[in-house]
Amino acid sequence: MSRRGTGPGGVRGDLATGRDLRQAAAGAEVIVHAATDPRGDAWQVDVAGTRRLVESVDRDRLRHLVYVSIVGVDRIPYGYYHAKFAAEQVLLASGLPVTLLRVTQFHDFVDQLLATARRGPVLPVPMSWPVQPVDVGDAAGYVTEVVGRPPSGGVIEYGGPEELAAADLARAWATAREPGAHVVATPIPGRLSAAVRDGAALPTSGERGRRTYAEHLRG
Repeated sequence: MSRRGTGPGGVRGDLATGRDLRQAAAGAEVIVHAATDPRGDAWQVDVAGTRRLVESVDRDRLRHLVYVSIVGVDRIPYGYYHAKFAAEQVLLASGLPVTLLRVTQFHDFVDQLLATARRGPVLPVPMSWPVQPVDVGDAAGYVTEVVGRPPSGGVIEYGGPEELAAADLARAWATAREPGAHVVATPIPGRLSAAVRDGAALPTSGERGRRTYAEHLRG
């Protein structure tokens, strides 16, 4: 389902407005809910949109709804994460057969963040932030596994194979992609940074992907 409904077998539906949502969800036995709007109005799309989805599903046919969320949404004080966590609560209260799948950041997303953070020859990164990025292909494969399992009725987590310091990850990226960049680990104040320093962005349980960030960079 997308707002445009293009492609073979594609149907149209819009979580933000509810347009065509009931028709799109009609008869679905499995739903993977991966829609989000991190740069727009997450409360309208992720939270209110999830409520609209709950109201639109065929409860007699639905066997499993998997919601793709983010590791740390319950522990990191960030507005978008608050919206994702609220969407999780909507699903838990819905009475539907759900699994909330929290995933760490994708390798490609890390690349984008680092490229955006660079200021000329300087690449500032937060000091003492542990991260555990995951390969998007590994994550997609895990989603298909979760879909085939019974609903957990709660949260499961999935992350990459190794925990890395953000500065080390940035140095590896700079060596592979921007050899002229000089990584500077910078102390970041505030509650968000403190939460990440304390490991709030790391999975506390669950399975792990196989492809490392170094393998991603080589690929």
